[in-house]
Amino acid sequence: MTDPIGDILLVDDRPDNLRLLLNILKDKGYKVRCVTNGAMALRVSLRHPPDLILLDIQMPEMNGYQVCEQLKAKAETREIPVIFLSVIEETKEKVHAFNVGGVDYITKPFQVKEVVARVENQLQILRLQNKLKEQNIRLEQEIRERQAIEEQLRELNREMKRSNQELEQFAYVVSHDLQAPLGTIASFAQLLQNRYQDKLDGKALQFIERIITGSLRMQQLIDDLLQYSRVGRMAQVFETVNCEQVLSQALANLETQINETQAWITSDPLPAIAGNSRGLLQLFQNLMSNALKYRHPDISPQIHITVSLQEDMWIFSIQDNGIGIETKHLERIFQIFQRLHSDKEYPGTGIGLAICKKIIELHGGKIWVESYPLQGSIFYFTIPAQKAEEHPLMAQPKL
Repeated sequence: MTDPIGDILLVDDRPDNLRLLLNILKDKGYKVRCVTNGAMALRVSLRHPPDLILLDIQMPEMNGYQVCEQLKAKAETREIPVIFLSVIEETKEKVHAFNVGGVDYITKPFQVKEVVARVENQLQILRLQNKLKEQNIRLEQEIRERQAIEEQLRELNREMKRSNQELEQFAYVVSHDLQAPLGTIASFAQLLQNRYQDKLDGKALQFIERIITGSLRMQQLIDDLLQYSRVGRMAQVFETVNCEQVLSQALANLETQINETQAWITSDPLPAIAGNSRGLLQLFQNLMSNALKYRHPDISPQIHITVSLQEDMWIFSIQDNGIGIETKHLERIFQIFQRLHSDKEYPGTGIGLAICKKIIELHGGKIWVESYPLQGSIFYFTIPAQKAEEHPLMAQPKL
């Protein structure tokens, strides 16, 4: 036995009308309940609300209009659609039926096809309304869940930003405070070495040399940490930056290293972009310095800088002919303190590329590398091609 396709309540004081409607609707598969007055209709509707009510207008004690008004006055029955039944065909009666909350009007004597069509039409509307309500409930739930997740993400971002700022401040303070005592240690060790080297044996002098070397290396590490901690602050205000001038300044800063290695450096014309000039200078300088440091022992360094505009991004590349990097190391070279060689082979602290990555991310771009051992490397980085005057971090003109 299949489930009924709708639960219908018939309200009419004429048993013959009830029998006729009952037979019509049951044959179509509907569940049908019958009552003969308005009071019973109200009780039944409250106890077990039907999907649809067919309500006769002319009934003793309480007419159909009064029944409908009471149904619409209660939250439990307000949404039940009501089709009025009447022998009256006057327009004013039909208008009154709609005014009190009816959804349709069927005149007697009944036409089977008309009754079935109007009942099915109202039940279809009800099904669609119920489906829409369910979808709205699910949508509201999804929106609430999404809003809760977004708020959690915002809170996590705020917490991460606070933590990063505190970490940067901590690194800056600690590094700054360590510089003075380390400088004192190195100075006194050098003083011992210079004044008493003829009074100390070889072992003592070796110890002093290790103290000096360790102190100087520690000072270099602190200097690099200070640079790393300053990156977050240096990119707080952007300006229009001429990359040609940035490259010229980087080359001037690296002049000694370039001359010693007999490097050949070429470049495509570079654009003016929205950025932080100090950060971009450090970026170019670090990447070219790396190319000079990790050069091939038998070949003079050759470095070429290119740039292209793709959609809304400038894509820069710095290509060298150095010793290259094994594929397994490509992911970790941008992490802080990651070094692929011993200090004796290539001195350094492993912070330079981490600083580059941080500078690029603060500019809203990405950095990556393509490299193969003994074939050189190509470092790529992107910078948004946003107009400088429209950038949210653009320095405001002074009034």
